[in-house]
Amino acid sequence: MKYIQAIKQNKVAYLFLLPAMLVMLCLVFIPLVQGIYYSLTNIDQYNMGNRFVKASYRFIGLQNYISIFSGEGFAEFSKVFRQTLIWTFVNVFFHFVIGLGLALLLNRHVRGRAIYRTLLLIPWAVPSFVSAFAWRWMFNGQYGFINLMLAKLGLQPIPWLSDPFWAMTAVIITNIWLGFPFMMVTMLGGLQSISKELYEAAYVDGANRIQQFFRITLPQLRPTIFVATLLGVIWTFNMFAVIYLITEGGPYNSTQILVTYAYNKAFSSWQLGEATTYGVIILSMLLAFSFFYTRLLKMEKEQ
Repeated sequence: MKYIQAIKQNKVAYLFLLPAMLVMLCLVFIPLVQGIYYSLTNIDQYNMGNRFVKASYRFIGLQNYISIFSGEGFAEFSKVFRQTLIWTFVNVFFHFVIGLGLALLLNRHVRGRAIYRTLLLIPWAVPSFVSAFAWRWMFNGQYGFINLMLAKLGLQPIPWLSDPFWAMTAVIITNIWLGFPFMMVTMLGGLQSISKELYEAAYVDGANRIQQFFRITLPQLRPTIFVATLLGVIWTFNMFAVIYLITEGGPYNSTQILVTYAYNKAFSSWQLGEATTYGVIILSMLLAFSFFYTRLLKMEKEQ
């Protein structure tokens, strides 16, 4: 009754929310429930059905999950999961370090600050697939810009896209290029919200710039850092375009992450049931990470 009364009292507000809720229902919640159901079936290209043949896949319970977390399936999952963690941690670390460093520089009174800010936003403004194709050309072993420059300097060319280590390095460099502007803008907004009176009081008390950074800047930036790194982890963990457009997960699956691996399972191997199982696992991991990350920040605030 309480909820019905609340809806009656705020019916105009709920009326405005209704279209958005319907779109969310159609584009998010129904596909989500459908994906979870498919993860409990043996659906593939032969039994999925079409307009002429009736679907014949069946419910198999947790068999897809058991296959992934046991035997050879677990070996594959462990390898891809380890690569996903490396990919996510290295990218978010450099996004944060570079973004915070540039934000600190742009927060100072320097000539041409607006021009620098605009130039640094270019990687973010260019569509990610355009940047990915440009970097793919630059990483080309024979005709790529980077190896041509190395040759002019008398250095050996690097097998960017044919060696497992250098292939992972190449996609990480590309994603760092694409991701640091978001972190820079977010950190810059957080820095400009810090009261200058805090720095003036610290200056009067004799605190140097390093002490001001660790005693004022970082504590005041903590909510901004939390939101930015949380979004950074979620976006990087799910980043599909960069890896798929540059290496397609190769060589030898050395740059596969969970998202690209699930895509290959779905549209290369046509193991749709196992692919949706990977999707549910990815969603569960990100929900668990978000929950514990939020709890950690809340515990720090309470202390």
